Amino acid sequence: MRRETRYAKSDGLSIAWQVSGHGPIDLVFVMGWVSNIDMFWREPHFARFLDRLASFSRLIVFDKRGTGLSDRPAQPPTMEERMDDVRAVMDAAGSERAALFGVSEGGPLCALFAATYPERTVKLVIDSGYARSMWAPDYPWGKSEEMRDRYFAYMEEHWGSDVMIHRRAASLANDPAFREWWSDYLRMSASPGAAVAFSRMNWQIDIRHILPAIRVPTLVIHRTGDPAIRVESGRYLAEHIAGARYVELPGNDHLPFTG
Repeated sequence: MRRETRYAKSDGLSIAWQVSGHGPIDLVFVMGWVSNIDMFWREPHFARFLDRLASFSRLIVFDKRGTGLSDRPAQPPTMEERMDDVRAVMDAAGSERAALFGVSEGGPLCALFAATYPERTVKLVIDSGYARSMWAPDYPWGKSEEMRDRYFAYMEEHWGSDVMIHRRAASLANDPAFREWWSDYLRMSASPGAAVAFSRMNWQIDIRHILPAIRVPTLVIHRTGDPAIRVESGRYLAEHIAGARYVELPGNDHLPFTG
C-alpha cells in the first residue's frame, strides 16, 4: 500500500518523505546510494522489512535531494547538505529526537548527523556501512582507483538494467520479479548522470575523524560475505565508536531486506 508523500524544505529544495506506524520511538530510515520511497513499497521483501520497523516505531523514510521524488539540485550535494535533509524531514514530521538507521552510504550520513546533532539522536544503527570508501594504507579493505573507474564505466553503459544486483542482493539475483523491480527502482531513483555523480561523491566519503565524537548508543550490523562493502568496514566502525555494539551476520547480501 502506497503511503502519503509529503515534502519538507531544505535549502529551498523539496525533500519527499513518508511516515508509517505509531510506535513510541521515531525511527528515521536512510537508504544508501539512490532511492525512491514509492518504489520501496512495491517490492514485497522491502515492504515487509519496513512494516516490521513500523510495528514498534513511527517510521520516517525519505528521498535525499537529487533522488527519487525529491528535487534535483544544480550541483551534486555534499554530505553535509544531505545530512541537513535528515534534519529538515525530522522538523517537518514533528520529530524532536529520533533513532537513525542508515544503510550503506546512509550509514556514514547518519553517523555524521549523530556527531553533529547528538541532542536530536536517540540511537544510531549502521547496517552494511563504512567510514571510508577508498583504499588507504591504514584502511586496506577500501576500494582501489581501478575498481572505482571500472564501476563508473559500467554504470554509465548499463544504467536502466539490473545494475549491480549480484553485489546488492545475491539471494534474489535470479528471481525475475526482483530483477525487474530492481531495474525499475534504479531507473526511477536517478538518471544515469545523477547515479554516477552520487557514486563519485560516495567514493570520496571519509568520516573516520568524526567517529570519536559519536556519543549515542550505537549498533553496527554487517554480513560476513557482503560483496559491496567488506565486513572489515563494519568492524572498523564498531571499534572506533565508543561503546558500539557489533553484530555480524552470515550471508552475502548487501541490502538489509534480502537474504
